[in-house]
Amino acid sequence: MIWFVPLAAFAVCGLMLVWLLRRGGLPMDHPNERSLHVTPTPRIGGLGVMAGVLVAAVWLADAALLPVVLGAFALAVVSVLDDVRGLPVSVRFLAHFVVAVGCLLMLGVTGWALLASMLAVVWMTNLYNFMDGSDGLAGGMAVIGFGSLALAAWLGNAPALAAFSAAIAAAALAFLRFNFPPAKVFMGDAGSIPLGFLAAVLGILGAQRNVWPWLFPLLVFSPFIVDASMTLARRGLRGEKIWQAHRSHYYQRVVLLGASHRQLAWAAYALMLAGAALAFALLVLPQHRAWLLVLWTVTYLLIFLTIDRRWRQFQNEL
Repeated sequence: MIWFVPLAAFAVCGLMLVWLLRRGGLPMDHPNERSLHVTPTPRIGGLGVMAGVLVAAVWLADAALLPVVLGAFALAVVSVLDDVRGLPVSVRFLAHFVVAVGCLLMLGVTGWALLASMLAVVWMTNLYNFMDGSDGLAGGMAVIGFGSLALAAWLGNAPALAAFSAAIAAAALAFLRFNFPPAKVFMGDAGSIPLGFLAAVLGILGAQRNVWPWLFPLLVFSPFIVDASMTLARRGLRGEKIWQAHRSHYYQRVVLLGASHRQLAWAAYALMLAGAALAFALLVLPQHRAWLLVLWTVTYLLIFLTIDRRWRQFQNEL
């Protein structure tokens, strides 16, 4: 019966999005100089994803999952307000820190681990939002990322965690039906912020329960983590305001260099699946962890160096 939950999450998300799109009058994401899209598009499709997650929460939220669920929906409320009305950056970040600390304390994380985990959760919460800038990208990462967590949890004999992760992936798959290029609706902060939070906290929860090593979720979500971290580090070193919207992420450069949103999406899915495969290889071959990490590091370096070289050529031709 527990595996009925992902199907319910998929159906609820799909129905919610159909209702929202037929209803009309939704907040619109209008193109600007930092956007990759060219037509105004509704931007609170994340409400459909969170509706699907709510179904899973009602069925599955045990003592361990309850803090995770409460935190995700607290952030969803703040993010909807931001999507509809706009909130100051300080208010948004304060909410992210408060929710992260509250959830981690309820999960029993204390001391130096609390500080490190809080920073990791807040960073993942925001980087998922930073990476939600191209059709199908954040939705695909959610399907592959949370699907991988679900499979690992099932293999690790954690059925509730597996079913909850599978439900998130299923809701994201229903959203992807409307967001795959050309997108009819965007996720918005209402979806990307809670999904980033869930990716971080479920990763920590699984490590706490010895369902997977802490490297597993990092590898699964590495396409987002590495791109956002590298980009923001470079912007910070250049003295730029890292919290301001921009178009310097590697995935954004790929589109600006001429790739379509659909081409980027398929290439990103291949990279995401490769990251997931490497994470499962880590579970099966932990003695080869160092070599696997070296292989993955070299892969990212080659990808980034190739994009950087093409970008310099592109800039010189302007």
